[in-house]
Amino acid sequence: MDRRSGSRPLILDGGLGTELQRRGRSVTAPWWTAHCLRDADGRRLIAQIHAEYVTAGADVITADTFRTTPRAANRAGIAGHTVAADLVRTAVALAREAADTVRRRVLVAGSVAPVEDCYRPDLVPNDGVLRREHAWLAEQLARTSVDLVLVETMNTAREAVAATRAVCAEGLPAWVSFVCTDDARLLSGTDVVAAATAVRAAGADMVLVNCTDPAGTDGALRRLRRPDVGPLGAYPNLEDRRGLPPAAAVDRYLPPRLTPDAFAELCAGWYYLDVVGGCCGSTPTHIAALRGRFPVDDRGVRPRESG
Repeated sequence: MDRRSGSRPLILDGGLGTELQRRGRSVTAPWWTAHCLRDADGRRLIAQIHAEYVTAGADVITADTFRTTPRAANRAGIAGHTVAADLVRTAVALAREAADTVRRRVLVAGSVAPVEDCYRPDLVPNDGVLRREHAWLAEQLARTSVDLVLVETMNTAREAVAATRAVCAEGLPAWVSFVCTDDARLLSGTDVVAAATAVRAAGADMVLVNCTDPAGTDGALRRLRRPDVGPLGAYPNLEDRRGLPPAAAVDRYLPPRLTPDAFAELCAGWYYLDVVGGCCGSTPTHIAALRGRFPVDDRGVRPRESG
């Protein structure tokens, strides 16, 4: 599907961590949201949140594989690979079950995050570590039923390229998303267009901006809206972070600064996007409001062709 043909954008789901915190669950290192995969009540809650996003009208549900890695397991004091592989399978199964409850087609995306910290480009490991760890997760995801992989919240072009190559080597579509500053740069200082060009050369099907406030997202999209970048998407951070240091981890629910209707109005201004959704702070109600701007019929959707 080509956005220029007049078809509507695909609707990505909203925040998972936000919803877990709103419902009383802790979301902290090293597992972050993956901690809820490790107990029955947590798994039921994740399944419920996925189902609510599907009901709200999401076309793409993101499996909770953001921190299902041996690195996270080791930091939790657990011998990593077997536990992490089990969590990958569980996370994808929960998302797939929710996606398959409706007549229309809902895609399941695996999530691949920076191996260290989304907001600390200074902690990105050397290239050998990046190749090894991203290859491991990409291989695990390829053994599941994911339709694509969302390489997300990338703060350096170097790690984004390594993750993209790992995903593409497994034959999976890669949508690659960057967290940006207000001046359309990655947190590492790299210009977002240069980063986009690098991941597209590495095989990415789409470039997105995520976990960036609405103003910063808009600025990055203005830079990226050019033919050589290709398909675009965005899912901004909506949290009300007034009074907090930038990118500081807070283990409590932070309400959104934008109402669902205001969020839908914001996204309507990005009419040229191929994918749009919400990151931290967004809820199923936000996605439902967004769906109202871009209705879907029962025939479902298919991913757009890469440009």
